[in-house]
Amino acid sequence: MTREVIVIGGGVNGLVAAAYLAKAGVPVLVVEARDTPGGLAGSDEMAGCDAGWLLPDIAQHLGLGAAGLELVVPEASVFSLLEDGGSLTLWTDPARTAQEIARFSPEDARRWPVFAQYLARFARVLEAAYAVTPPRVPNTRTRDLTTLLGLARRLRRLGKRDMVEFLRVAPMSVAEWLDDWFAGDALKGAVGAGGITRILQGPRSAGTAFVLLHHHVGRPAGAVRAAHLVKGGPAALARALVQVAQGFGAEIRTSAPVREIVVRDGRTIGVALETGEHLAARQVVSSADPRRTLCGLVPPACLDPEFVRVVNNVRFHGAVAMVRLVLGELPRFTARATDGDGVLRGAITIAPSLDYLERAYDDAKYGGVSSHPFLEARIPTLLDPGLAPPGRHLMTVQVQYAPYHLRDGAWDAAARERLADTVVAALAEHAPNLRTAVLERHVVAPPDLEARFSLTEGHPYHGEMALDQVFFMRPVAGWARYRTPIKGLFLCGAGAHPGGGLPGASGRNAAREMLRKESRR
Repeated sequence: MTREVIVIGGGVNGLVAAAYLAKAGVPVLVVEARDTPGGLAGSDEMAGCDAGWLLPDIAQHLGLGAAGLELVVPEASVFSLLEDGGSLTLWTDPARTAQEIARFSPEDARRWPVFAQYLARFARVLEAAYAVTPPRVPNTRTRDLTTLLGLARRLRRLGKRDMVEFLRVAPMSVAEWLDDWFAGDALKGAVGAGGITRILQGPRSAGTAFVLLHHHVGRPAGAVRAAHLVKGGPAALARALVQVAQGFGAEIRTSAPVREIVVRDGRTIGVALETGEHLAARQVVSSADPRRTLCGLVPPACLDPEFVRVVNNVRFHGAVAMVRLVLGELPRFTARATDGDGVLRGAITIAPSLDYLERAYDDAKYGGVSSHPFLEARIPTLLDPGLAPPGRHLMTVQVQYAPYHLRDGAWDAAARERLADTVVAALAEHAPNLRTAVLERHVVAPPDLEARFSLTEGHPYHGEMALDQVFFMRPVAGWARYRTPIKGLFLCGAGAHPGGGLPGASGRNAAREMLRKESRR
C-alpha cells in the first residue's frame, strides 16, 4: 500500500501539518516514536508550561475550540521577583503596567505605552513574514519577488521613521534597545528576559532584540510577555490536535520509531521503521529537527557532503532544563501580585536586572550551570487543579542557563540534584515556606530532552533563533522552503521557518507548500 504522505513525528507541528493535509483531502499517516502523540507538548514533564503562542488563524482553521481546547491569557503576565525582596508585575493591560512601573520611575511609566506599541507594531511585521514561505535568495523567481514585495509593503506601512527604527532594532542586543527606553533595572530585567529565552546568549549579545520581537508575534497589542496558557496543560493542545487530525481522516500510529527515510533515485519512497516494517509514500514530511532528519534518517550517500556539512553546523546549544516541584502548599511570596480574581497564574520570574541575566549567562558561556539562574516558574494547578493530587500543587520551573555541554563532569544524578537545590534555594529567598512545601522534585536536563524527545542537544526550538538561523536561512541558506535536496521529502518542525515558540506555524506553512501543484508531482 502506497500512502500519499507520511508525517514523521506526532509533535505539535507534525500534527498541524497532518491536519491541514488531511483537511485538504490528502491521505496522511503520522508515525510517532513514543507511545503517546504530542511530542514535548504531550509529556508529563511539560505539564503546566507555556506551550508557546498559538496563532489564532491556526486554531480557527482547524477548529481547535470545537475540539475542547481552552486558552487562557492571565491578567498578570509576569511577576518578577527582585533582589531587594520586592517585585514588579507586568500586566496584559499596558495602562495597569504603567501604574506599576510608576512605583519605580514615573518617567519609565510615561514611556511604557509607547514602547509597548512599538513592540506590537514590529512584531506584526514579523508575523507577516512568518505567514509566508521564505523567498529563494539570491535565485528569486516570480513568486518569490511577489513575496518580497508584499513584505516590503508591510514594512513601509510603518512609515519611514519607524521602518528605519525596525531595521535598526532587529540586530541590536535587547540590553541596548531597552537602555534606549528605560532607566529602571527591574523593568529592563523583566522585559529583557524575553530576549534570551531558550537561547545560549546573554542580554548584551547582538540579535537578542530580534528574539524579544519573535516572542511577541501574534500576541495582543500592548501585552508585553503575555502567554497563552492551555487549560489542561500543553497535553490538552496535543489531544485537541489529535482529535481534529483524525476527524479530517489522518491516521496516527504510536510506538512506531523511524529508522530510515527510504530514498531511490534521489526521491523518497517512504520510511523504514525500527521494527523492519517498510511504509511506502509518495511524500514524507519530517517534524524532527533538520540535523536528525537529514544527517540521521537520510542515508549518507543520498546527500552532497557539503550540504551535510552545513546542516551539521546548525547551532543548537541547548541551555534550558525543567524542574517540576510537587508542593504540599502554595508558596507564600513575601512580595505579592495576583490576577483580578486573587490568583497568580502568570509567570513567576527571577530576572531582576540585565546585569543579573548577563552574569547568569557568563557561567554557561564557559560550560557551567548558572549559580544564580534566570528562572521562569508557573503554578498550573491554580488554573487546572486536576494536574496534581487533591491538596497538592504543581510548580514547573524553566531554568536557564543549564548547558547541554558541561565543561566539568556530566549530567549525572548529582548534577541534577545540585540544579534542583539551586532552584529551590533561589525561589525560597522570596517564598521562605517553599523548602518545607516541596514534597517531590524532578529534573529534566538537556540530555533528557534529547533522549526522550529526539531534541538534538535538548533544544526545543530545533536550533537557536539567532539572526543567521531565521527566515531564508532556516534551517540553512538555500533550503528554507520546507523542501530538501531529496525529492518528495519536506521539513515541518521548529527547525524550519518560522521557528520555535509558535506552535504549529512551521507545520501549517509546510503543509501549504506540499499542497502546491508543483510539489505534488
